[in-house]
Amino acid sequence: MRSDLVYRAVKTVQNRYLLCQVASKSTRKFHRPNTRIQETMNNVLTRVAHTAQQLVVSERKSFVAEAERRAA
Repeated sequence: MRSDLVYRAVKTVQNRYLLCQVASKSTRKFHRPNTRIQETMNNVLTRVAHTAQQLVVSERKSFVAEAERRAA
């Protein structure tokens, strides 16, 4: 079930809002035509759950930098 995937991914990404951003942006990038979006999202959540903590921290820094650029 997707809730199990979400709980595993939350262990990697402590901030739920950041998890939503990562999941939505990744789903848009990884989605292929003629496939179900639900399967793509499950795949993304699985990848996030297995990602090393260092990669998540670097993505978070890039999101913060992007937000600061937009605010400027």
